[in-house]
Amino acid sequence: MLRIARPRLLRRSYVCQQCLYSASAAPPPAPPLLLKLRSDLKDAMKAKDTNRLNVLRSLLAEVTNAAKTPSPIKSDMQLLSLLRKRAAASKAAASEFQGAGRADLKEKEEAQTSVLDEYIGGMDVVGEDEIKRVVRERIRQLQGDGIKLDLGNVVKALLGPGGDFDGKPVERGDVAKEVKSALAPS
Repeated sequence: MLRIARPRLLRRSYVCQQCLYSASAAPPPAPPLLLKLRSDLKDAMKAKDTNRLNVLRSLLAEVTNAAKTPSPIKSDMQLLSLLRKRAAASKAAASEFQGAGRADLKEKEEAQTSVLDEYIGGMDVVGEDEIKRVVRERIRQLQGDGIKLDLGNVVKALLGPGGDFDGKPVERGDVAKEVKSALAPS
């Protein structure tokens, strides 16, 4: 008897399109400062440094909460902005406690401010002289190209995709302030 081999049908598993696309996209890497905060949290746990532990936990909680908003923290500059905002709030609270005669709470806020200042001071940003030089060069270039010089166009040319400060650690407010002073009539 002659047997004829039948081709075996392979069973294909079905994967929905949404799962297929979501599984293939890798999450963006975390900013280096965020990774440092996470490792310092572990070190603070081991050292039982309650002040540093409380500050780092609250910072990481804010980062996690920001991840659920339309503008999550994706860069060191955004994290630095958060650190500066928290330090300013802590300094304001310390002065309020000083006025209310609560020395114990004032010391607690000052200790938190010192922890935040350690991370703020450890971050390298583009210096003011470099910002001035780049802004002046870009304004000269835009004048040569015949583009209308206003605050929006110049800042967009500097900070936008392909701009001089694209991806560099620079404060947007400092750049805008320098552009405003450079465009001001002398």
